[in-house]
Amino acid sequence: MSPAPVTVVGIGADGWPGLAPGSREALRHAEVIIGGPRQLDLLPPDCPAERVAWPSPLRPAVPGLLAAHAGRRVCVLASGDPMFYGIGRTLADVLGADRLRVLPHPSAVSYACARLGWPLHDTDVISLVGRPLATLTAAAHDGRRLLVLSAGAETPAEVAGLLRRLGYGPSRMTVLEQLGGDRERRLDGTADDWPHPPGDALNVIAVTCHRAPDALRIPLTPGLPDDAFEHDGQLTKRHVRAATLAALAPAPGELLWDVGGGSGSIGIEWMRAHRSCRAVAVERDAVRSERITRNAGALGAPGLRVVTGRAPEALAGLPTPDAVFIGGGLTAPGLLAACWDALPAGGRLVANTVTLESEALLTDWYRRHGGDLTRLAVAHAVPVGGFTGWRQAMPVTQWSVIKP
Repeated sequence: MSPAPVTVVGIGADGWPGLAPGSREALRHAEVIIGGPRQLDLLPPDCPAERVAWPSPLRPAVPGLLAAHAGRRVCVLASGDPMFYGIGRTLADVLGADRLRVLPHPSAVSYACARLGWPLHDTDVISLVGRPLATLTAAAHDGRRLLVLSAGAETPAEVAGLLRRLGYGPSRMTVLEQLGGDRERRLDGTADDWPHPPGDALNVIAVTCHRAPDALRIPLTPGLPDDAFEHDGQLTKRHVRAATLAALAPAPGELLWDVGGGSGSIGIEWMRAHRSCRAVAVERDAVRSERITRNAGALGAPGLRVVTGRAPEALAGLPTPDAVFIGGGLTAPGLLAACWDALPAGGRLVANTVTLESEALLTDWYRRHGGDLTRLAVAHAVPVGGFTGWRQAMPVTQWSVIKP
């Protein structure tokens, strides 16, 4: 006989009165109800189940807590829609979808769009619950509407400060507190002059993005302006970077090793391709490693992992990559072989160099493994006296290959 399913009930700020009949019935018949203290307090006294508050940290405690109540009728309370940035995903990972019965409630995002008249399908949603503030950075584009799931009462002021630093001070902000409840409240302003002190911790922040005329424009396409990055000259320049990202071909959920990270530009742009893309930058210089971390935060890729150490030794123990970029240190003994061996079948490897010694190494690997060997040359127009001429940058030899 299979174990009884765990029922997950979404509940809003309107509490028990706002629940559908099926959700009320599930809670009344439960033997154990697990939830956050705020959610448990929304239940009426005549709901007879044993009430258990989630410990902190939550996720590591889930398997043990559910095991402790095995064989009993268990309900889990969740805010709004449990499968939208909620506990539902964790429970599905732990138990499997077949052992989960989910009874959703309108999410805070649905309520917010209803209040504002915004189409949900055309609104970007960013959660800052348990995530760095810089997560918001990559979503800031002129004219876009954002709904930010707040981490607490201080989040609106923090979001306003970030928008100002990004050059989006003119953006309109609306904070919606206790959506759907008796204490629902709306606060309006702009990021430049956000006037409100911290309010209710349960809030959603609506942002209509407006970029200041003098702010740096950060596009979605690969090849961000070079001055978007803090660097000491160790930077894959814009046009070569765009060609390199095209060869690496990021796809959702994939992991990149950026070996010889420099300023982190390749790993950062890889992660900007899709919010689920992941990257590890390996850099031997500690000062540059710190710079990579700053660049990642400033450009909306705060999840970039930075490993300080010399490759190939620093590659040991890293998760298996879907793609590897080698931007420096090609002649280090065993580096290219270690990266090749780490790739699974179908993985991509791209290596760039400007030196004859490294070019000879890439040519040898090209003969043995195929792929594409390309010479990238970029020239810029510069003043020559009273005229204009071309200044040639050092040509870059690029080897790109898919492992069979």
